[in-house]
Amino acid sequence: MMSPRRLKEGLAKAGLLARSEAEVQGTPRGGGGRGEDAMSGLGRLFGRGKKEKGPTPEEAIQKLKETEKILIKKQEFLEQKIQQELQTAKKHGTKNKRAALQALRRKKRLEQQLAQTDGTLSTLEFQREAIENATTNAEVLRTMEVAAQGMKKAYQDMDIDKVDELMADITEQQELAQEISDAISRPVGFGDEVDEDELLEELEELEQEKLAQELLNVGNEEEEPPVKLPSVPSTHLPAGPAPKEDEDEELKQLAEWVS
Repeated sequence: MMSPRRLKEGLAKAGLLARSEAEVQGTPRGGGGRGEDAMSGLGRLFGRGKKEKGPTPEEAIQKLKETEKILIKKQEFLEQKIQQELQTAKKHGTKNKRAALQALRRKKRLEQQLAQTDGTLSTLEFQREAIENATTNAEVLRTMEVAAQGMKKAYQDMDIDKVDELMADITEQQELAQEISDAISRPVGFGDEVDEDELLEELEELEQEKLAQELLNVGNEEEEPPVKLPSVPSTHLPAGPAPKEDEDEELKQLAEWVS
C-alpha cells in the first residue's frame, strides 16, 4: 500500500496537486475568477437563487382535494383486497393451512396500509379545512377593511360642530313653522273679543228662567190616581201539609182574593 507521503510526491510530479490547491483557494484577494464561479455553482445547486412563487390558497385547496380523491380510491381498493384475502383464507381453511396463513398475512399488511391511508387522509382533510378557514377569514378581513374605508370616506367631509349647528337650525326652523301654523289657525276678523264674565251672567239668567218655568209646569200638572193594590188575605196558611179539602178551600179563597 502506498504511503500518503509517496502519494503526495507523485501528485506533485504530475502537476495535479498544485492545480487542486489553486482551485480550492481560489484567486488572490480582490479578484474574481474560478473561486467565485465555484461558489455561484454551489449556490445554484443548493437553491440559493431566486425563490419561486408559492401556490395560492385556491391552488393548494384544489391540490389537496385531488390527493384526497386518490386516497379514497386507494381505500376502496385496499378494502376490496382485504375482503378477497379473507375469503381466500376461509376457502383454504385447514385443507391448505399454508395458503390460508399466507392469505391472512397479506390481509394484515393490507390492513396496515389501510390504517396508514386513513391517517393520511384525515391529515389532508384537516389541512384543507384549515386553509379554507384561513381563506374565509382573510376574505372577511378584506371586506371589513373595505367597509371601514368606505365609512371613513363617507364621514370625511362631516364635522361634529357642523352637525350640531345643522341640528340647531332644524330645531329653530321647526319652532318657527309651529308659530306660523298657530298664527294662521287663529280666528281673525270677528271684532273685539267678548267679555267672558258677561257670557257667564247671561248663562245664569237663562238657567233661572228655565227653573222658574219648570216650577210653573209642576203646579199645572194633573194628579194621577193612586194605584189600587189588593188587600192582604186574613186567613193564615198552614205550617204543615193540609188535607185535600182544606187545600181546595184555600185555593178558592186565594182565587177570590186575586179577582
